Amino acid sequence: MEFITEELLHYCENFTEPESDLLKKLNRETHLKIGSPRMLSGHLQGRFLSFLSTLQQPTFILEIGTYTGYSALCLAEGLKENGKLITLDPNEETNVFAKKFIDQSPFKNKIELVEGDAQKIIPELKQKFDLVFIDADKKNYPNYYDLIIDKVNSGGLIIVDNVLWSGKVLDEKKDADTQIIHDFNQKVNNDSRVSNVLLPLRDGLMVMRKI
Repeated sequence: MEFITEELLHYCENFTEPESDLLKKLNRETHLKIGSPRMLSGHLQGRFLSFLSTLQQPTFILEIGTYTGYSALCLAEGLKENGKLITLDPNEETNVFAKKFIDQSPFKNKIELVEGDAQKIIPELKQKFDLVFIDADKKNYPNYYDLIIDKVNSGGLIIVDNVLWSGKVLDEKKDADTQIIHDFNQKVNNDSRVSNVLLPLRDGLMVMRKI
């Protein structure tokens, strides 16, 4: 994707609906105050997540990996009136930051931020989900997928971030982290329970529809 220059990315953003003022503020403060701000979904990906969620009109959304709350706020835009989004993250510092912005949003009563290990929390969840977004520790992508696949309704969406891993999935000799991502992509591609498309948006989005 060498042709995707910063200028072309800005062009795409300029012809995409703008972030809300709250998302702009969250974006800016994440870059100023929080480590690894490149983990933020950002304008273009955030609008895409909102777009998919709005098309899906989910009643229940599960997010694995909250970071500073940007993607949760975008996904919540598509929730039905009585809908709920549960977002899971073990990081106390970023959870405090995210909660501050969630509480300023129109979705503060629809978003539940749960602090803890997703692998322990997910088996306890009783809901069936219409949309799941996974953007957490990459080594556990296969585990998260296995934990959630039976909790997704038929026709539901599963979206997984960072599946191109800065393009390193093309390396002939892959490091351990890259191999995990590549193996995960292969696992999804071979799973007859889902239809899937891998999009070169940001660092790669695997979008699946549960059959």
